[in-house]
Amino acid sequence: MAMKRMASTTIQALSSASSSLVLTRRLHASPGSKKIVGVFYKANEYASMNPNFLGCAEGALGIRDWLESKGHQYIVTDDKDGPNCELEKHIPDMNVLIPTPFHPAYLTADRIKRAKNLQLVVTAGIGSDHVDLKAAAAAGLTVAEVTGSNTQSVAEDQLMRILILVRNFLPGYHQVVNGEWNVAAIAYRAYDLEGKTVGTVGCGRIGRLLLQRLKPFNCNLLYHDRIKMDSNLESATGAKFEEDLDAMLPKCDIVVTNLPLTEKTKGMFDKGRIAKLKKGVLIVNNSRGALMDTQAVVDACSSGHIAGYSGDVWYPQPAPKDHPWRYMPNQAMTPHISGTTIDAQLRYAAGVKDMLDRYFKGEEFPAQNYIVKEGELASQYR
Repeated sequence: MAMKRMASTTIQALSSASSSLVLTRRLHASPGSKKIVGVFYKANEYASMNPNFLGCAEGALGIRDWLESKGHQYIVTDDKDGPNCELEKHIPDMNVLIPTPFHPAYLTADRIKRAKNLQLVVTAGIGSDHVDLKAAAAAGLTVAEVTGSNTQSVAEDQLMRILILVRNFLPGYHQVVNGEWNVAAIAYRAYDLEGKTVGTVGCGRIGRLLLQRLKPFNCNLLYHDRIKMDSNLESATGAKFEEDLDAMLPKCDIVVTNLPLTEKTKGMFDKGRIAKLKKGVLIVNNSRGALMDTQAVVDACSSGHIAGYSGDVWYPQPAPKDHPWRYMPNQAMTPHISGTTIDAQLRYAAGVKDMLDRYFKGEEFPAQNYIVKEGELASQYR
């Protein structure tokens, strides 16, 4: 049986367009100790405040003892940028890289070229656009993420942001902090969510959950996606499919993005597309900052064409101190936090451990977790 499985694996590899590289970087781990590198943000004094705070460098996904008990080397760092960073020291001989969207280690084509022993990249969370996916595919790497691990977390966060913008919450909060009291300064642009038209651009797991959570608010719900939902799901969400994105956008009081960052979606909300939006539109973007033209968003917020912009994704990340979104009017931005609640951390930590265990045993991952497999990109990244 083992010989049969080995022969099957070899035949599949030889049929691949990049067969020699797939053979040298096959997913199934060879025997012996592996060097695994995790890149996470540092929590410092907050690390000890919650035993389930696993997504930080100190928590290290809670898998250090397990990996070391199996004889593997586990390096964890937050130092990921520049030619002299800690990550660079481990590029030549690491076997597995575990990055995260919340403190992304950008795995460029150059880094992939120099990572001769790298076989597997497992994103602790959702969204692997910090990896040059075409270069990863050409090199025969496997790239995976913990699909579904933060779905509830992000959908809840999007709903919160919609309400914060609709009700003009932040100016009221700032009044309290500053010792002020001016109801008119808040009320002149505070509305009810009921009756508003909300459109989601992209309607995968998170988009569908958001629509389900919005349904009790009696909104007019629209969605645009590559694939139309089946009739039962449409009925459950109460949403209407819009095939033409540019026809949907002017109808929306609130636009929410639920898209991966790809070559096709990068910068899709440019000056021209933003001009098509309804004047006074509210935008929630928890997908990726680079979906937006940075300056076009600033200009539209400054003119009032965008009445409010909220999200937790920036480009680049972490956002530099001079990033213009920090200073534009009517914004409700945060650091990248929506998908890294403690509950989400427990889910993606467990998912990473499961995939590492499968990697050591030579087993397949859950099919939905693959982003690059045997030289092929997942459909959402093509």
